[in-house]
Amino acid sequence: MILIWLIIIPIVGGLLAWSLSRWDNRWSRWISLAALAINLVLLLSLWARYSSQISLTAHGPWLVEINLAWIPELGISFHLAMDGLSLILLLLTEFLGIMAVSASWTEIQERVGFFHFNLLWVLAGITGVFLALDLFLFYFFWEMMLVPMYLLILVWGHERRVYAAIKFFIFTQLSGLLMLVAILGLYFVHGQATGVYTFDYTQLLGTSMPATTAMWLMLGFLIAFAVKLPAAPVHSWLPDAHTEAPTAGSVILAGLLLKTGAYGLLRFVVPLFPQAALAFAPVAMTLGVVGILYGALLAFAQTDLKRLVAYTSVSHMGFVLLGIFAWNELALQGAAMQIVAHGISTGALFMLVGALQERAHTRDMGRLGGLWSTAPRMGGVGLLFALASLGLPGLGNFVAEFLILLGAYQANVTLTVLATIGLIAATVYALWMVQQTFHGPNTANWKLPDFGGREMLTMVVMIAIIVWLGLYPQPVLNTVRPALDQLQHSIAATRLPLMSTLNVPVVWPQLDYSMLNRGSHP
Repeated sequence: MILIWLIIIPIVGGLLAWSLSRWDNRWSRWISLAALAINLVLLLSLWARYSSQISLTAHGPWLVEINLAWIPELGISFHLAMDGLSLILLLLTEFLGIMAVSASWTEIQERVGFFHFNLLWVLAGITGVFLALDLFLFYFFWEMMLVPMYLLILVWGHERRVYAAIKFFIFTQLSGLLMLVAILGLYFVHGQATGVYTFDYTQLLGTSMPATTAMWLMLGFLIAFAVKLPAAPVHSWLPDAHTEAPTAGSVILAGLLLKTGAYGLLRFVVPLFPQAALAFAPVAMTLGVVGILYGALLAFAQTDLKRLVAYTSVSHMGFVLLGIFAWNELALQGAAMQIVAHGISTGALFMLVGALQERAHTRDMGRLGGLWSTAPRMGGVGLLFALASLGLPGLGNFVAEFLILLGAYQANVTLTVLATIGLIAATVYALWMVQQTFHGPNTANWKLPDFGGREMLTMVVMIAIIVWLGLYPQPVLNTVRPALDQLQHSIAATRLPLMSTLNVPVVWPQLDYSMLNRGSHP
């Protein structure tokens, strides 16, 4: 029942936060923190329990699973399950949820209860997305994320919040409808082939269908996940949504909602349609590289500090797309690491920008400058996370991007070389952001209050995590490895028949994993 409680707790917490805010707004904040902290403790206890023995042979594909009949006449069940990949993403969800509540502690002063209700409900939807193994249930949670986030932008956003909220709604709703059509298509194709009409993920794996049908259904899923990732050219909703959202909304958007797109690619697109995904891989890798370079170029062109950080997400998530469709173990491990490291580093940058805007009432880098002298703690935190964003060795983003590039090099040398240009561009825009904001003359005579105790506590925790990921990523890699190994099996099973059909000899590269301290590799 722990999987159900992970969803129920934020839902009930949101209702309590909204209802008790009529007496005191502080109730909303503390109830939200308590609900997310309870979920975080539950997940950490699970991680501690299984971390020493996570393996496919010991527990099967799932660490925890529950499957209850819901609408059996239509083949719909309440099927939730957690593996190592889900566990890491859920830990990220609860942690960034706590950071979002902390970031909005003084920023949100109107409709505080309703704000925390929407915040907790969008986190409940994200939790459901990471756990659902029934495609109907998955789509339900996928749409459940949409309305609370739309309201967070619309009600508590900045100047152009109505435009940004509507744009976000249109992009995500239309792409979600495409996924619904693909889900129904897969449902009927499987039913006609086997006589069993079901939305259950485990039964839909390996569904036999013509290659053309598989490609069209795969594209329905892929477009929905690419929009949420976001991948170029369906990314244009993201900078507007990030810029106009409140700080907590930006943290959830960058740290979690984008990750649901990456999770969908790993969990559904490749396992359900391996041959179609393999055929589309060169296009997907190209789109990933386009996103890396385009996002970096547009980031450097911004004068709005928050919009600059938003475009860095387009660039960094391009690395995730490249790693997933490079289709080898190193690249997949790098993609999983990038999901976590980007959530921490970019979430921290949005919290920093939100704190600056709350104090200076501007995000225009042309009006900022020289802030290090008046707010040195903010300057130091900004520099560290800017270095994380550019991939400095010793921080989590470096491990992620290094693994992705190492794996992508085995798949496509040209695209990998082009992707490395994105690292150079990241160095330029990250250091330029720090220079424009914190260095130079203080021409506007800013005298801003520096980070207080609560803000420094949250930043110190995020700094500790990003350094830990950079120096000792092994616990995360070990936890996600079984899920990625299972994905590798489906990839290998697809490649072998294709190679034999084309009369191409299959040569598997012998890789040295000792540098990752992996121990023996099966």
